[in-house]
Amino acid sequence: MIVVRQADLADSKTMAVLRPVTADWAAPNTAMRRLEIAVGPEVEAQCRSLGELPVGTAVVTPAGNLTVEFLIHVVIRSVERPVSVSAIQRALRNGLRRASEWGVGSLALPPLGTGAGNLDAEESAEAMVPILLEYLRSDGAASRIEIVVDTDYDRDAFVGQLRRHGHEVLDPPANANPDAGSA
Repeated sequence: MIVVRQADLADSKTMAVLRPVTADWAAPNTAMRRLEIAVGPEVEAQCRSLGELPVGTAVVTPAGNLTVEFLIHVVIRSVERPVSVSAIQRALRNGLRRASEWGVGSLALPPLGTGAGNLDAEESAEAMVPILLEYLRSDGAASRIEIVVDTDYDRDAFVGQLRRHGHEVLDPPANANPDAGSA
């Protein structure tokens, strides 16, 4: 099941959060900077100790101060490689592979590659949705995926793309209980 929620990713009640980062572990936009602050400095120091990583890499760490168990960090751009559809698709596939390997039962993630000068929400949704739907059909997939968005525009882009693919979408209002209506 896929749920699209307008909320703060740091408040997710899932088992893991997929967190986009740059190759040098920087937050690629303000929403991810808020998440970085909520996670706390210990996880950030652990991540930065790994050094720069190639675009498309996915790394699992503890979630620091969040209520989720794990963070799955996916590298979506570097100084040499700007955000692109292929980069976010590779990062998403690798992040989902890590989720399966770690037995993640529920996963929250933001639109990947969005922000000033990057992809818009519609491009992100178009790139991500087919991969998420393919993942849901695979063995070891999480039973619940929450796409956590900041704006009505983002929500509409993902809900629209999921519906175009014939997927029933749970689209709770902003600030709704994430467990409500998940039957």
